[in-house]
Amino acid sequence: MYEPRKQNPALAAALIFTATAFIAGTTLLAKALGTGTLGPALHPMQISHGRFMFAFIAIGTVVAVARPPLQRPHWGLHIGRTTFGWSGVTLMFASVAYIPMADATAISFLNPVFAMVLAIPLLGERVGPWRWGAAIVALFGALILLRPTPDSFQPAALLALGAALVMGMELIFIKKLSSRESPFQILLVNNAMGLAIATAAVLPVWQMPTTEQWMALAGVGFLMACAQACFVNGMARADASFVAPFSYATLIFAALYDFISFDVVPDSVSLIGAAIILSGALVLAWREGRHAKR
Repeated sequence: MYEPRKQNPALAAALIFTATAFIAGTTLLAKALGTGTLGPALHPMQISHGRFMFAFIAIGTVVAVARPPLQRPHWGLHIGRTTFGWSGVTLMFASVAYIPMADATAISFLNPVFAMVLAIPLLGERVGPWRWGAAIVALFGALILLRPTPDSFQPAALLALGAALVMGMELIFIKKLSSRESPFQILLVNNAMGLAIATAAVLPVWQMPTTEQWMALAGVGFLMACAQACFVNGMARADASFVAPFSYATLIFAALYDFISFDVVPDSVSLIGAAIILSGALVLAWREGRHAKR
């Protein structure tokens, strides 16, 4: 049986903060692979395949060594979670090849908002005025980042918006799985199934990567495995309402990495849109924390 971790808010915050640095790192490598920085640009499906392949190698190695207790998986929920997770990762990797990483990351923060809306018909949850208000604020921020004018509209931002939508659906499946299986088993099964889906999808577009691209693909997978391990352990050591704000540090790291590697400086529109999305997401996290305590 899975034994809950001892609560340690300080360690939880450090783990979540570290996870955000790893997640932003995977996005940086995906941008380098998708823009031809390390050789001929790779298709987003091939980048996604590398993410699942090397993450599965990392997690599978840990399983082989540590031999944690496993139980029979709920295959239906795992299939749903992995399908939406793979779709979200692929869309996210595609978006950062065309728009600033900070913009794509900020738009991806809409996934808890979409999850809240989807929870109404799928989980039978009730949504009050505070939640709706936070969702409207966050969506308004995303509209700003889309730059909906003929001269500044970013079609690629719709890829990030699609990623947020399908990852919101993934959160619904994660919520159902978390009450049935241990976090470690969820990660193992997710990456194994994700690798199977990604392998089938990549065949029509696969091309031989360069040595640098192989290293970057391995980096994407291993950094994601590290991020997942930090995130799962952080969530296990403190309330979700406490650790949620620390996850938004991904935006800081994404902007920093984009500036260091590609000389991309966020403009005023990016800063305003990101700030509005963060405001809505933080209000939603605060409200969820109060709701959970009641």
